[in-house]
Amino acid sequence: MPRAPRAGNRAPCPAARSTSCVCSSPPRAESGDTTTAASTGTETTSPTTDPATTGTSEAPTTSGDSSSSTTTSGESSSSTNGEASSGTTGSGEDLEMQAEDFTCILEWEKVRKFRITNLLGHTDEALEVANNPAGGTYPVGTVIQLIPGEAMVKRAAGWAPDNSDWEFFALDVTAEGTTIMARGTQDVVNGFGGNCFDCHAKAAPQWDRICEEGHGCDPLPFTPEQIEMVQMADPRCP
Repeated sequence: MPRAPRAGNRAPCPAARSTSCVCSSPPRAESGDTTTAASTGTETTSPTTDPATTGTSEAPTTSGDSSSSTTTSGESSSSTNGEASSGTTGSGEDLEMQAEDFTCILEWEKVRKFRITNLLGHTDEALEVANNPAGGTYPVGTVIQLIPGEAMVKRAAGWAPDNSDWEFFALDVTAEGTTIMARGTQDVVNGFGGNCFDCHAKAAPQWDRICEEGHGCDPLPFTPEQIEMVQMADPRCP
C-alpha cells in the first residue's frame, strides 16, 4: 500500500532487477570500501554538492562516512521544502529522504517489476506517468525501487538538471531498519562497481531516466522471478 503523504516543512538498480537497469546490481552492498547502489548513470564532469542542498548535483555518502544514516523504527522524518500540493510540480516542493523513510517495499504500489510511491502525496500522478505508454515526467517526491538495497528519489525542479532531478541511493536493509550507505547523482555505485548515473543516463528522454525493457538502458542479467524473490525477501517486511 502507498505511504501516506508527508506533512510539515522540514528541508531536506538490484540484486535482482527488472530486465533493464534501474541500475545493474544484485543483492545489497556490504558496508565497506565502495558505495553500493541501484541507480544509474553516465559520468559527467559537473561539480557535486552536498546531498542535503537543493542544487544541481551532490556527492554521495560512502559506507565509511560518519554521516551514513541509520534507523530502526519510529516515524519517518523526511524533510520537505514547501507544502505538498495536489499538482505534480507544487511550488517549492522537495523531498530529502531520511533512512526511516525507506520501509518495506511490498507496502508500495507495484508497476510491472518495480515498486513506486510518492511521499508528498502525488502517488496517483506518479502512477499515471509509470503507466503511460508514452512516458512522462514523475512528480517531485516520487520514490522508485526495484530491489530493497537501491532507490531513486525525484527531488525539486532544478535540483540536479544533469540527472533530471533524481537522487540515487545505496541502502543496507535489515530487520532492524535501513542504513543509507551512499546517496547522490553521479557517484553512487552498486556492489559490482556499476555507476547508477551511467546506466540511467541511457534511458530515452521520454522515460525520465527510468530503465525498463525498450527504454535504451543496458539489460540486467536477472530474471523477473529473481527480482520478485529479492523484493519478497525484504527483511523489513512483517
